[in-house]
Amino acid sequence: MSTISKTYSPTEVEDKWYAYWLQHKLFASQPNPEKEPYTIVIPPPNVTGILHMGHMLNNTIQDILVRKARMEGKEAVWVPGTDHASIATEAKVVGMLKERGIAKTDLSREEFLSYAFEWKNKYGGIILEQLKKLGASCDWDRTRFTMDEKYYESVIDVFVRLYNKGLIYRGVRMVNWDPQGKTALSDEEVIFKEVQSKLVYIQYPVVGEEGASVTIATVRPETIMADAAICVHPEDERYTHLHGKKVRIPLIDREIPVILDEYVTMDFGTGALKVTPAHDLNDYELGQKHRLPVIDILSDDGTLNEKAQLFVGMDRFAARKAIIKELEEKGYLEKIEEYKSNVGTSERTGAVIEPKLSMQWWLKMDDMAKPALDSVMNDDVALIPAKFKNTYRVWMENIHDWCISRQLWWGQQIPAFYLQDGTIIVAKNKREALRKAQHEMQLFALTEQDLEQDPDVLDTWFSSWLWPFGVFDALSNPNNEDIKFYYPTSDLVTGPDILFFWVARMIMAGFEFMGERPFKNVYLTGIVRDAKGRKMSKQLGNSPDPLDLIAKFGADGVRTGLLFSAPAGNDLLFDEKLCEQGRNFCNKVWNAFRLIKGWEISTESAPASNQLAFTWFESKLNATLSEILDHFSKFRISDALHAAYKLIWDEFCSNYLEIIKPEFGKPIDAETYETTVVFFERLMALMHPFMPFITEEIWQNLRERSQGESLCRAAYPTVGTINAGLVADFDVLFEVVTKVRETRNSKGLSPKETLPLVVRTDNTERYQNVDPIIQKLANTTPIEFVTEDVAGVSPFLIKADKIFIALGEKIDVEAERDRLQKEIEYNEGFMKSVDAKLSNERFVQNAKPEVVEKERQKKADAESKLVALREALVNLA
Repeated sequence: MSTISKTYSPTEVEDKWYAYWLQHKLFASQPNPEKEPYTIVIPPPNVTGILHMGHMLNNTIQDILVRKARMEGKEAVWVPGTDHASIATEAKVVGMLKERGIAKTDLSREEFLSYAFEWKNKYGGIILEQLKKLGASCDWDRTRFTMDEKYYESVIDVFVRLYNKGLIYRGVRMVNWDPQGKTALSDEEVIFKEVQSKLVYIQYPVVGEEGASVTIATVRPETIMADAAICVHPEDERYTHLHGKKVRIPLIDREIPVILDEYVTMDFGTGALKVTPAHDLNDYELGQKHRLPVIDILSDDGTLNEKAQLFVGMDRFAARKAIIKELEEKGYLEKIEEYKSNVGTSERTGAVIEPKLSMQWWLKMDDMAKPALDSVMNDDVALIPAKFKNTYRVWMENIHDWCISRQLWWGQQIPAFYLQDGTIIVAKNKREALRKAQHEMQLFALTEQDLEQDPDVLDTWFSSWLWPFGVFDALSNPNNEDIKFYYPTSDLVTGPDILFFWVARMIMAGFEFMGERPFKNVYLTGIVRDAKGRKMSKQLGNSPDPLDLIAKFGADGVRTGLLFSAPAGNDLLFDEKLCEQGRNFCNKVWNAFRLIKGWEISTESAPASNQLAFTWFESKLNATLSEILDHFSKFRISDALHAAYKLIWDEFCSNYLEIIKPEFGKPIDAETYETTVVFFERLMALMHPFMPFITEEIWQNLRERSQGESLCRAAYPTVGTINAGLVADFDVLFEVVTKVRETRNSKGLSPKETLPLVVRTDNTERYQNVDPIIQKLANTTPIEFVTEDVAGVSPFLIKADKIFIALGEKIDVEAERDRLQKEIEYNEGFMKSVDAKLSNERFVQNAKPEVVEKERQKKADAESKLVALREALVNLA
């Protein structure tokens, strides 16, 4: 015992065992045809990222799944890696260069990329190192990065393949434009924020009608110079006189038509809408429908260009103020109202997004979406929870072509090469493009200098959609052993916020390039929120640093704390007290370990009561394990943890150890000791996926282990025999012990005073089996069985049985009468609520039969209890 610390020290234990796991390559995996594969690929965090609470939850769940699979004898691999995160990383690199006094515009592309890789090599692996603190059992030798050479080549290869199939094209369409980053963004990279705006009412003079005007309301008056029409609802009686008319744009006097369309909402603003096709997606579609001109007045950096005619070169927001002022001065401003609106901002730069027509590369999605939709609808790919299937279906049935180009340098450069006449050649590299030009287009005089590569890079999602097979080099080496063994992968754990942007696209890519689904199950976690329900964020200051939590409570404490309330698809209301509960659980387990290892062992045989406890706990463990496995099969990870927690805390520590532990100062028999150690080993194996560090520490010290041996690779417990009758008998036993202890407390009786126990029952065998244990735990006399109630003694009830503690003169009759009366009133109220349920025809008809039966059983039990309580009240007199 001198070598076992009195208190559990997480930091020391965690560092020791993680180093041990890595040293012995216990997370490593190689294809093994004799085993069932189990594969998880990590949702690659941005290379710019650091660990936050969402990562903690997501990666804890992945680690639980892969550790369990590994212990079940599967060839389990968890592939880690990071995403190059083009716009986020480029912003970081630009910031680093700015601190050094270097502007991106002063560098060549190659020079900038060398700085980018310098930044990535210095900071890019931080989050993966942080995951090790959590206990993540990834095969770190397989770590991938979306800009690795082979992975890069695979992304380029995919572009060429899809282009050659006619699925990729170049064209001008509306995109989300970041004027600060000067690039197109995906919808996922746009964050909407509620802001206080001004709704500006502007009068547009009607052409040919002196003094007549139509008023429109807009939050973007700086775009009026790009207006192409005024639109009104055809049934809006206020504007029937304007049908077929024209109006003049204030300040520039350009005439535009009044058009009719049911798209206009009559009760918003004035019911008249300015149509600006170049600067609003809905306006663009309206403009296409009515064949309106598209006038783009904004430059890429958000300043007004020559087409605006006014305030050229001025920033859009400065121009807004200037235009409002001039509209007012010239009499076109009717009024201004305060107005709250949702404004799209760039996730990375924070700049307000501009809808902008832009020449971009696009991927046709319609054909690829169908197998990806069908696979989810028929549960070939299962979404967990299934409630997200409808959201997925709506997205996939209304899918649009994907803008896959970004105006950046960090990323996979688009493999399109231009000749001076504008001809486009798509090829894997310049050499291949030249070969195609010379041999397929007969342009023999061309050299590489005549080819100019498209400067844009591909959207980050265009690389990460290949992740489940790209990490195994499937495209560059389609017959390699890894891809044949590990693909398709097993489970994906991610957030519902990227269900479309990433998950759906991976499913599409799986069918397109591998001919099958990329994974079987998609477990969708909820959002980690604070105790008030607010999403955790740096801005709110309500998001703790995960590493600080680990330092305070230990990794096992934090892991279990997160999972205590993390049902799939539902948000987690996080409270630091949950981690404290996790730490307390670690301490409970540690104290049980110290107790067991502190026993001296004798050669005596185990007493009969211990033998009975062995059989009971074996059954209880097997029954709970069966429940836990069922939870796992349904991805109820939190429920599985709760069941394991209760088994260890209540049944093992509080009940089993209390039954079998020897009297103070006495040794324990060898059979009881060995059986207890075996139980404890099984419990540590059961808990290992949830709490890998403390379970490894205890397992290693329960008996001698060889070098390299680890709980990581030990067998996960399997379900054995369950003696349901004995489990039920022990439930009664513990209820009796609890009631006796409550009686002692309420009467102020010493624990050393042996209490007489009398039982009236039709099942004496149940009590005879466990009587020695009741005597030990509750300090009672051997049970006396009676056929009549004990006069003057109020019993407590266990099902239909009456248990009497014959205290004689120690009973306060009045207090006892009050207690019985209160219990009768409580049970009468309970009966009334159950009766109300059972008399409700809708409940009886619609509820599951087992639920209705349960309510009927509750009623029967309450009726029996009331009969016994009323009898006891009569006997007390």
